Amino acid sequence: MTAFTRTAHEISGLEAVIYDYNGVIGRQPTASQWIGLGELAGWSAQEIPAFQTAFWQRREEYDEGTLTSEEFWSGLLRGDRTARPGDSLLAALVQADTQMWINADPAVLEILRSAHAAGIPGTLLSNAPRPLADALDATDWCATLITRAVYSARIGINKPAPRAYEAALAAAGHPRPERTLFVDDRLDNVKAAQRLGLRTHHYTGNAAALARLLPAVPAAPAVPTRFVPSVPDGSAAVA
Repeated sequence: MTAFTRTAHEISGLEAVIYDYNGVIGRQPTASQWIGLGELAGWSAQEIPAFQTAFWQRREEYDEGTLTSEEFWSGLLRGDRTARPGDSLLAALVQADTQMWINADPAVLEILRSAHAAGIPGTLLSNAPRPLADALDATDWCATLITRAVYSARIGINKPAPRAYEAALAAAGHPRPERTLFVDDRLDNVKAAQRLGLRTHHYTGNAAALARLLPAVPAAPAVPTRFVPSVPDGSAAVA
């Protein structure tokens, strides 16, 4: 992986940033969220590891839009549960699934704000099913800090396929790959971006390391205080 330090040359040459969502901007679900989702689908708390395995085995097709929500969840339900369109259970499953992925990391959002204020456009490239894509689009941070968002379910392909990165570069306005930073928590996605010539950062949860790769708006100069030598009670004060 190419290592980058925050030099003036590299900062000035940066044209765009492409961010992954889950594992970079988005925090991972909690254990209680996994338990709640699994129980909705008919799995006991003790069976959650098995539920997660089954969940991820089907997720790739759901993320790329090959499976509908009904098809995805029908393959995960236990007992006599059904998930047909219009069923309250299907709606509850989709909502619970979506809600457990939309908790954004405030430290990373602050980095996005700083880069955005410095004039660096940010594009989101996420493997996400349609319900999650819609929910992310509705967040304040996505509406204000992301120029364009590209979701796998909408383009029919997941990372690390080259076409996913090409779609993100097109959405970003075709910046030069060598002047575009791609940030992802999955090493296979990072390596795929490297093969296309993008700058990369394998995010491992260190927000400070990510911040060092991006420009920041200089802090406003401190306003000097004026010393007032005396006030009616005889004490000193600043104004």
